[in-house]
Order: sequence, then structure tokens, then C-alpha cells
Amino acid sequence: MTFSGNALESCTKLFRYYKKLGEGALAQVSDPQLHEQPDPEANSLATIVKHLHGNMRSRWTDFLSTDGEKPWRDREGEFEDTLTGRAEVLAAWEEGWGVLFQALESLQPEDLERLVYIRNQGHTVLEAIHRQLGHYAYHVGQMVFWARHLCGAEWQSLSVPRGGSAAYNAESFAAGPRRKHFTDD
Repeated sequence: MTFSGNALESCTKLFRYYKKLGEGALAQVSDPQLHEQPDPEANSLATIVKHLHGNMRSRWTDFLSTDGEKPWRDREGEFEDTLTGRAEVLAAWEEGWGVLFQALESLQPEDLERLVYIRNQGHTVLEAIHRQLGHYAYHVGQMVFWARHLCGAEWQSLSVPRGGSAAYNAESFAAGPRRKHFTDD
């Protein structure tokens, strides 16, 4: 596999990892908590999902052939908490990620140097992927932080739990050196 192929595979794995983290956060909160805000100017979990959905649809629809900021996107409307229930929140979540993964799966390693545009600014495909990877990780981090706060003592860690590092490391090192991507279960 070439560097380009490795880069595409690695980025796809990272997107899947952040999707899984977001799902872990959403799964632990109650339906009403999906709409709670830390303060009036902050976003609820449902609103963050709505924003990610809109961004993903805009950026990844016709990714190689049209600007990533589509004329039909209503970015300002993405910050209105209008998704009405868990099913609608999760449907938006899945649709957005589905558009992203469909676009990624259509790419070939040689596409990574092609030029695409986001808000009329040129990026190589790899730069555009990295831009979105950073953006989605930022928002998933917000989701995990807020969900963790909402759950309090009931929170189930999505990584190595506090106080669990020694046991985790002992198990990991006992298995010996191996190549395992951090998103593997």
C-alpha cells in the first residue's frame, strides 16, 4: 500500500473513531438531556449533531466536483435546536456520517492531490479531509465533555477510565508488541 493509501485508510479509521465516541456520548444521556445547554449561548448535544449533519452534507456531497459550502446549506439554522427527539437526532447523525463515508469510499489514493474548494478556498483533497477531521473531532470532544457533565457519576468512560491506567497498561504490555490501530476493538 502506498503512503496515499495509508493516509486515506488512516483518516477513515479516525473518522470512524470519532463517530463511535460521539455515539458513546449520545447513548449515555437521557432524551431531555439531548437538548440541555450549558448556558444560553452554548449548543446542546442535539444542536451539535444538527450542525455536524449540515456540515457533513455540505462538505461531502459531490466532494470532488462542487464547492464544499453548498448554496442550499443553512449554517445559521443548524444552531437552532429543532431536532425533536432521540430518533431524529440519531437519524441526522447517521445521515451526515453516511454522506461522509460514501465520499471517502469513492476516493482513490491518486485523488488526494486533487484540488477541491471549501468556501472558494482551494485545498488538496488530503488537506480538506484533515480540515474536516479536525472540525469533527472538535465537536465530538464538546459532545463528550457535555455528556460527561450531564451524566455525572453515572458516566461510563469511553477510553481508559480514571484510575484504570495501570491495569490497562499491564494488560496491553502483557500481550506483547503488536500493530493494532486504536480504533480496533
